[in-house]
Amino acid sequence: LREALPDGAWAFASDPEHYAFASVRCVKDLELTDICLPTKTARGTTGRASLTFAPNRWKHDEGLRIEYEGVTRFSIDYARSIDWTQAITLLLDEVLPCDAECGEVTHEMELTDATITVHCADLTATWEEPRG
Repeated sequence: LREALPDGAWAFASDPEHYAFASVRCVKDLELTDICLPTKTARGTTGRASLTFAPNRWKHDEGLRIEYEGVTRFSIDYARSIDWTQAITLLLDEVLPCDAECGEVTHEMELTDATITVHCADLTATWEEPRG
């Protein structure tokens, strides 16, 4: 997939710790804390979107912030009503090229109560100390 993914998406998806369940940099069990949705600008271009995840206190040292550039689709799908007062944790995610013609990245995240799907030009994932 190296040739099909832009640099930021490739760096995030190819990090070996991303998939190592015992790693402090594994995304499993991170807790969703913030969603910043993309908006259309006056010029008709899409803005940026971001997701912020807090560390799970039993597993992570840092939280994760994912910023999306050139967002063309952002959806949250859920089978039942989401209880936003409860912790919503990340179970798994997948970063894939959309297809050869569109030149976009698809990032799909399965959460305890929902699925988030983002189509974008690229993404940047940054591990950071929790705010607080």
